[in-house]
Amino acid sequence: MDHFKTNPAALIWLAVHTKPRQEAMAAANLQRQGFEVFLPELRQRKRRQNRWQWFNGPLFPRYLFLAVTLGEQDIARVRSTLGVVNLVQFGAKLAEVDPGIIDFLQAQQQGDHATAELDGAAYRPGDRVPVLEGPFAGLDGIYQMKKDSDRVELLLSLMGRKLPVVLQLDQLGSAH
Repeated sequence: MDHFKTNPAALIWLAVHTKPRQEAMAAANLQRQGFEVFLPELRQRKRRQNRWQWFNGPLFPRYLFLAVTLGEQDIARVRSTLGVVNLVQFGAKLAEVDPGIIDFLQAQQQGDHATAELDGAAYRPGDRVPVLEGPFAGLDGIYQMKKDSDRVELLLSLMGRKLPVVLQLDQLGSAH
C-alpha cells in the first residue's frame, strides 16, 4: 500500500473494529503485542435486578484506537488478534484518526464522568442538539432516536463522516 510509504516512522492513530462486547479483551491482547491502545469509556447506568447500577462501558461500542508507527510496526497481525474484527478502512485507505481528537478524548477521560439523573428532554428526529459535557463537548449533533430512559443517539461529524454516537441526556443542551 502506498499509504504506508508516504511518511515512514510517523505515529498515526487507527480505528479498530472489535467483536461485540470484546473491546477490553482486544485492547489487552493488542497491548500484549506492544501496541499503544486507547479505549475511551463512558460511565453509564443500567438496570439490573430492579436496581440501577453504574458501570464503565465503551464510548464507541465495538471500536478502539490503535497508535502505530508506520514502517516500524507490523499492523498485519492486528487483524488476527483475538477480539479484533479488522482495521477500519474507507475503500482501500485505513481510517486515520486525527491525533487532536485522541488527545481531546484522553483529556476528557481524565475528568469526572458522574452522570445526573434526568427525566428527559423533548427532542425530535432531525433536531440539532449541542453537546455540553463529555468527550464531545462543543460539538453539535443531529438527534436520531431515544435509546433508553437516559440515553439518546446523535449523528456527530467524526473522522470525516457522520457517525451515530450514544450519549447521556445530561450531556446535551436544548435542541435548536
